[in-house]
Amino acid sequence: MTPYVPPPSEAPTKEIVALRLMDPFRWLAQGARDLWAEKGIGLFYGVCFLAMALVLGAVFRNSPEYAMSIASGCLLVGPFLAMGLYEVSRRREFGLKPELSASLTCWDSHLGSMGMLVLVLIVLELLWGRASLVVFAVFFNTGMPSTTGVIAAVFNPNNWEFLLVYMMVGGVFAGLVFATAVVSIPMILDRDTDAISAAITSLQVVFGNFAVMLLWGALITLLVVLALLPWGLGLLIIGPLLGHASWHAYRGSVRWLDMPKTAA
Repeated sequence: MTPYVPPPSEAPTKEIVALRLMDPFRWLAQGARDLWAEKGIGLFYGVCFLAMALVLGAVFRNSPEYAMSIASGCLLVGPFLAMGLYEVSRRREFGLKPELSASLTCWDSHLGSMGMLVLVLIVLELLWGRASLVVFAVFFNTGMPSTTGVIAAVFNPNNWEFLLVYMMVGGVFAGLVFATAVVSIPMILDRDTDAISAAITSLQVVFGNFAVMLLWGALITLLVVLALLPWGLGLLIIGPLLGHASWHAYRGSVRWLDMPKTAA
């Protein structure tokens, strides 16, 4: 008897693209074109990002014990807002007219995969918060800071060991969140894939192009920090700009070897 040979897989195959150091700047330029072309939609999402930052800042100043809970809520809402921006860029790429209503509901057919991925991100943030408490307990040398003087206490010269360890621990968790989500959410929107496959692909992109993705993460961090000054008003532009650019980062990093899907 002849041995059984399974039929070839009909699942689309992907290729991780070898990136160049100039690619992140190209993604930003493409995102800027999308933002300029759809200024009204971009402003709507910019206001949403600004509102999230203002709420988080107000809670941190008045009730810092609830800041982590609010941050978890922002981490839950943020990917859905970003997916709306990905939908706008995707429609422009396929020559279709972007619509605010479509961007607000584009996640509804991917709710299972998105929910699983957001759950993973929330677990990472909770672990991050627990690790931060341990660092505070072990390395903070001047007593736990009051709610009014937390910034001054953290940057006290007597707490340099704490600041160093805190930044190292925070960098590790921030890197994990970035590596897991950098292309996974737009991939779910584009290919309707499961969360695990999307997260694995995202990790492959990061570790396969480590220097370029490190630059991309540094650019995102720099732009977000600049957007927060003054009073976070820069988020009106930087928030939607990074959302559009992240779509192009995914499209530039992952190449599908089948016919591309079209937007609905």
